[in-house]
Amino acid sequence: MEAARACAWSAAHVDAPPAAIVVTPDTFLEPHRTALTGHCYRMLGSVVEAEDAVQDTMLRAWKARDRFDGRASVRTWLVRIATNVCLDALGAGERRRVRAIDLAPEPHAVHDDMPLVRREASHWLEPVPDALALPAGDDTHPERRALARESIHLAFVAALQYLPPRQRAALLLTQVLDWSAAETAAALDMTVPAVNSALQRARATLAARGPAVAPRPLDAPKAALLARYVDAFERYDVAALVALLHEDAAMSMPPYELWLRGPASVARWLATLGAGCRGSRLVAVGTANGGMPAFAQYRDGGATPWALVVLEWAGGRIAHQHFFLETATLFPRFGAPARLGDGSAATLPPAPRTPSAAAR
Repeated sequence: MEAARACAWSAAHVDAPPAAIVVTPDTFLEPHRTALTGHCYRMLGSVVEAEDAVQDTMLRAWKARDRFDGRASVRTWLVRIATNVCLDALGAGERRRVRAIDLAPEPHAVHDDMPLVRREASHWLEPVPDALALPAGDDTHPERRALARESIHLAFVAALQYLPPRQRAALLLTQVLDWSAAETAAALDMTVPAVNSALQRARATLAARGPAVAPRPLDAPKAALLARYVDAFERYDVAALVALLHEDAAMSMPPYELWLRGPASVARWLATLGAGCRGSRLVAVGTANGGMPAFAQYRDGGATPWALVVLEWAGGRIAHQHFFLETATLFPRFGAPARLGDGSAATLPPAPRTPSAAAR
């Protein structure tokens, strides 16, 4: 029985000959962890909850391995389990994670006695490292990888949170993973007409919220802009820093409700209430959410972890500075140290060797 199941799993997904296959969690489940984390992150809006959901998925899958018959790929089977794990986590309620910019239609005005309202960490959309959510093996499928990158963009995942859980699942299965309506209906215990109706409503909601396009790869001009940003931030040259911002640039700082709009407002914040960031150091920690540059920010000469900084682009300028302050949660997932030694310095992520399909 075990050998037959190994052959079925090999034929369904693995290129190695059946005789070379040993059925273990490492050989049949672990290769799909990254893809599952990306899927669960889209569903839940949290890298922490996505990791928990993937662990639950792996456990359920291993216990149910006798019921895997090889008619679908291992990844398809796992995604079906993971989707239902996420639906169980979401329940029937209206729980959603948001960005600060989604809470209020107007930005905050900076003044000395402005209130800083803090919400629980579970209220906020979290960033996700690309390395945890985008399978490297999908490089051979440019269109699939481009779609995967676009569908973990912060604005898109934020818009997904406004869909009821089953609409969210139906949209992701059909539009991101390219499942048929029949496959989706079977996975979600729905009828095909119900899936099509859910998709229609989901598309209308997303169209109304207008999520932004995915970030573009880090080409030479953006790399130069990023180097100037790091230099200006570490010197705390406010004038030089805001000169790099888009005219409609935003800044947010979860878990606070604060969000700002425009270079003048950002400059006022940095020069007054945000002046504690003077003397900060930035260390590049790769990219997040489909290509956004991410930095670990440290205050007090590197002794105090302060924020995970994620940057968005628009029109050759920086369009949004996200300062995520939950460093205890996010720094380990981005590989950032708890504090810096004397020799640490910012390094910039390299430009891609070949253009991504998302850039075309």
